[in-house]
Amino acid sequence: MHGLAATIRRLRIDRQLEEGIATGGDPLHIAAVFGISEDTAIWYATNARILLQTPPRPPQ
Repeated sequence: MHGLAATIRRLRIDRQLEEGIATGGDPLHIAAVFGISEDTAIWYATNARILLQTPPRPPQ
């Protein structure tokens, strides 16, 4: 993965956030799937809910 913009950390964050979006922001599900702390799962779930409520921007 050398030379790529994506890092393992970024991919993990993206995957956890995407799972949050797919489940409607369910922190219990996120914590169970990824084995992360409750606080971290709540952070991802909160951000997923914000993204779900934000209208998409038109393409530029």
